[in-house]
Amino acid sequence: MKIRRCAVLYVESREDLAIDWQAILSGRNALAGATRWVALAPHLDRELDVGADDLPALGGISQSVWRARAELERRYGADSIERLLEQGLLIADTPEYASARERDDTLRAIHWRPLSALAHTFGRWREVSAVVTTEGESFQEMLNSFGEPPPPTLELNEEGALKLPAAVRGPLDETLFLRYTGRNYDTAASLPLAVAARLLQRTFGAQELRQIGPHASVLKKTSPSGGALHPVEAFVLAQRVDGVEPGLYHYHPIAHELRPVRTMPQDEAAALAASMLGDQAWLAGAAMQVILVGRTERSFWKYRNHQKAYRALALDAGHLSQTFYLLAAEAGLPAFITAAINDADIEQQLGLDHLKHAVIAMCGCGKAAAGTRHMVELRYGETDAGPA
Repeated sequence: MKIRRCAVLYVESREDLAIDWQAILSGRNALAGATRWVALAPHLDRELDVGADDLPALGGISQSVWRARAELERRYGADSIERLLEQGLLIADTPEYASARERDDTLRAIHWRPLSALAHTFGRWREVSAVVTTEGESFQEMLNSFGEPPPPTLELNEEGALKLPAAVRGPLDETLFLRYTGRNYDTAASLPLAVAARLLQRTFGAQELRQIGPHASVLKKTSPSGGALHPVEAFVLAQRVDGVEPGLYHYHPIAHELRPVRTMPQDEAAALAASMLGDQAWLAGAAMQVILVGRTERSFWKYRNHQKAYRALALDAGHLSQTFYLLAAEAGLPAFITAAINDADIEQQLGLDHLKHAVIAMCGCGKAAAGTRHMVELRYGETDAGPA
């Protein structure tokens, strides 16, 4: 048997604090700390406790060069090697350890930057309620708890500042000043199919297909993309789109088609939206949600083990969401974008591998609920400024 260490590994020391009652009775420091070691390996997608006795093996065994098991057991101890093999932190070339080896091979083949792979893997949510984690307090309650926030802008040296002329109105103002984030959707209203089709085609669709080799092509879209790769795919959760059965779909950017992943009753689609969005009911009520999924295998084909590759994926999703916002505003609809999503659960719903596909965010749109204050009311105020 040959063994090597997994490709990407981070070992973190954590301290667990507890009250030392014996110390209190003796008049000493009441807190006692116990250090433990936690291994974070993206190919395993879970945290693992490791013993201090196993750290020499993790630090000494090569991630690239295969070594005989017997040699490593003599150096680090048979018990340590066995424990690390069972955990999947050491990779072996035999069938009984094939699962960990296949996941490690996938990670190696995609050319992840190690720190990006760690941040992506261990920054994902499972069954998290964003209501509790991000929306639990009102702004006033946060002021009471945290004090004043940093100022809304930097105030640097004013000496020599150049006062700019007022912004001239242009044709894009019509749409820009209509654009706003919706947080109160009409859950009885549907989205016309023609509107949904325009939103998807103009945001995510290929406006042109260019051949760059015998078996290679690139897409031209309405938003910029790092390396012209356009690696972000759109998966649609249709709740109330005219002529579309509720369910999950992949939007094909070349064929301009919704290809079904799974259809379902409307109430199930509504519950799925709430689950994916971490119980953000103010967003789950939109008629259509779009899941933005970065294909890391495409992006990292060019940007191999690159410090900026993962950041470029997030930028791509941001560009697409703003285009989506403007098209929704053009149609008279509020829109939203959020990263507070249960991305690990979404991967399971879509059958995606987190090493190959990075669920980045969800956006969506729909008709505003009756009585919702529309930003168009602010367009013709005393100033020429757009909505905040």
